Amino acid sequence: MLTEQQRREASRLLLEAEANRVQIPGPSRSWPEITLDDSYAIAAIGIETKVSRGALFRGRKVGLTSRAMQRSSRINEPDFGVLLDNMFFENGAVLSRADYTVPRVEAELAFIMGDRLAGPDVTLEDVLVAIDHIFPSIELIDARAEDPRTIFDTVADNGAAAGVILGRERLEPGDLDLRWVGAILLCNGEVEETGLGAGVLGHPAKAVVWLANKLAGFGLAIEPGEVVLTGSFVRPVWAESGDVVVADFGDFGTINLEFA
Repeated sequence: MLTEQQRREASRLLLEAEANRVQIPGPSRSWPEITLDDSYAIAAIGIETKVSRGALFRGRKVGLTSRAMQRSSRINEPDFGVLLDNMFFENGAVLSRADYTVPRVEAELAFIMGDRLAGPDVTLEDVLVAIDHIFPSIELIDARAEDPRTIFDTVADNGAAAGVILGRERLEPGDLDLRWVGAILLCNGEVEETGLGAGVLGHPAKAVVWLANKLAGFGLAIEPGEVVLTGSFVRPVWAESGDVVVADFGDFGTINLEFA
């Protein structure tokens, strides 16, 4: 367990790395005694700092929910991070590659919550009732902790959260089997990854089950109107200057993102 001073120093270093667009050794390298509680506390300090500078809370992201993502990160359990308003971009946005360190893109589903969910006994049925609507989405991740990373580093880094692009097609949860919602992720016209919603814990809504029950341990809940990213069902794709990324969700539309 770290001291409060050590947690704040770890947060300061990660925020500084994000501002300077560089990777640094993760907190677990400097403080091997770090725990997951420390890591979530470090992330929370970083979010508090950003909110104090004017950012607004929009929701949360669940990460590492698919075998593809866990294998790519060499981590075997989910984590969560916070989404702020300045992380959201319009479909078709052109972003500057220079604003990021090692950006990668993922395809996933974003749930907009209609009802409050408070653990620790939230079920899949509870989540399906609580969802207001769903958007296909691209998540932009940008790890500030360098390889090799542990889950302690990823959590402290706010799950490497960097950006969200929501699709324009609104999905109603009762109208389809979310396990079979699929995406083709293309970069510069080439298919890089494909996947189905079932890749996320067997059902994307199970990511929200996990999140609601995890948050209960922090005295928190998922509130109405919050956005919950349920985790990528494809491996992340690297993005470089000049790349055009398209997430094709078939009948549910496409999402476009360009890096200048």
